[in-house]
Amino acid sequence: MNNSSSPSDKPELPQFPESMWRQGIDLPSFSKLKKDIETDVAIIGAGITGITTAYLLVKAGLKVCILETGSILDGTTGYTTAKITSQHGLIYDNLIQYFGQEGARLYFEANEEARSFITKTIHDHNIDCQFQQQPAYLYADSDEQLEKLRNEWSAYEQLGLPGEWIDDLPVPGLAKGAIVMPDQAQFHPLQYVKTLLEYVTQHGGELYDDTTIEDKVEDTQEHKLRLQASNGHSITCRYAVSASHFPFSDGGGLYFTRLHAERSYVVAIEPKTPLSKGMYINCGNPKRSLRSAEHNGKQLILVGGESHKTGKTDCTIKRYEELEQFGRDHFGIQAIPYRWSAQDLTTIDGIPYIGPITSRHPYVYVATGYGKWGMTSSTLAALIISDLILGKDNRYAELFTPSRFKANPGLKNLAVQNAEVAAEWITGKIEKIYLKAEDLVPGQGAVVSHRGKRAGAYRDDKGIVHLVDNTCTHLGCELEWNTAERSWDCPCHGSRFDYRGSVIEGPATKNLAPLKLQYKDSE
Repeated sequence: MNNSSSPSDKPELPQFPESMWRQGIDLPSFSKLKKDIETDVAIIGAGITGITTAYLLVKAGLKVCILETGSILDGTTGYTTAKITSQHGLIYDNLIQYFGQEGARLYFEANEEARSFITKTIHDHNIDCQFQQQPAYLYADSDEQLEKLRNEWSAYEQLGLPGEWIDDLPVPGLAKGAIVMPDQAQFHPLQYVKTLLEYVTQHGGELYDDTTIEDKVEDTQEHKLRLQASNGHSITCRYAVSASHFPFSDGGGLYFTRLHAERSYVVAIEPKTPLSKGMYINCGNPKRSLRSAEHNGKQLILVGGESHKTGKTDCTIKRYEELEQFGRDHFGIQAIPYRWSAQDLTTIDGIPYIGPITSRHPYVYVATGYGKWGMTSSTLAALIISDLILGKDNRYAELFTPSRFKANPGLKNLAVQNAEVAAEWITGKIEKIYLKAEDLVPGQGAVVSHRGKRAGAYRDDKGIVHLVDNTCTHLGCELEWNTAERSWDCPCHGSRFDYRGSVIEGPATKNLAPLKLQYKDSE
């Protein structure tokens, strides 16, 4: 249900986050796993990665099942800006430095193949998903960023990438210079993936909601894999695919040390001045992303950005307010029907991990670390992993393999990332807390002192306080309250929990322990 206020001279942000993509679309639901099953491929995660992989494997004649901890398509896929592009910010200059011109060019070609696959699939199935070809603009909004953008343009020229340097954007006053890449695209992600899901179910694919898979993968004597659901049922398969955002099984790959989580935000505005054709993103910080979308017969502009590492911001609602002001400054605002946020994982060298989870587990595949470019990256992951399962060569597999390690920048980023984790762990343990749960007002959450120890508390609109142990169940870091999303976020590895303590995002798999489920002041 739309929770915005009516248009006014200065419309307010919606009270609660809600994705535009999830409105007016009838998504199917499935039962939880209630028996032991056997299949060719078990896919853990029912977002665009898992469903596209299932689509390709079902077409090839394999028996496939998809298992989802929550509900189908209730993850990051429904909270994206849904740009289908090979222009991923300031990336090609860095890729040349660390992977050479051949690797950088291969990265572009891989994402272009994914974009072409999406385009062809939409046409093949006649999918009504607001698909539009659009130019993609990468722009500089300061003199410092202009210099970096010129280096990126030099990389475009070295690699022979399609693009053009322009000094002015169609949006006045936005940029000091830009690179435009033609023939990119945007769409409605859930309308697209829903069609693939229908194909999978119509051709024998099995799907299970509300089914959490334990992190241990057992090799059987029959040269098969056995996965265990938390409710005791098992899945026997030849191959397993982790498409669950954060890998459901680490496999000894230490993924929590090689990925960091970031949150970013979107405000959907009804503008007074429409957005000219194109998708836009700046190359500086704070990040600003723009694209148009149709909703109820009107153009909305999705103003995105304000990214930060998960659990490391004092006031998340301010992130929305900054995006609102940016939209107001450049387009004017008649209404703000939606706001939402998303979490993305980024690898230490900037390229997603796609392939066998480790060399010791060649039949367990992983796809993660898309770094905010999930539409092409997820599709590419499905193409690579399906080829590997079907025994086909894939020219991109080596570049994206999770077992790679680039000493520069990987070693430096790994050291910095894990030093930050250690600092967060220590700081959280020694921080003094004076606020008590009874001090909270309705709608407020905070770290409180409970029986002399640190705890997490949230008072809901009915006055009920939800009190949890706010030590992350992954590796013991102390959680921080996220005001805008009403969640407990881990600053170490990005795990998130709702205010009742249930897991929203991994790597944590266990809920927070309730210290007292509910109580009122009168109790």
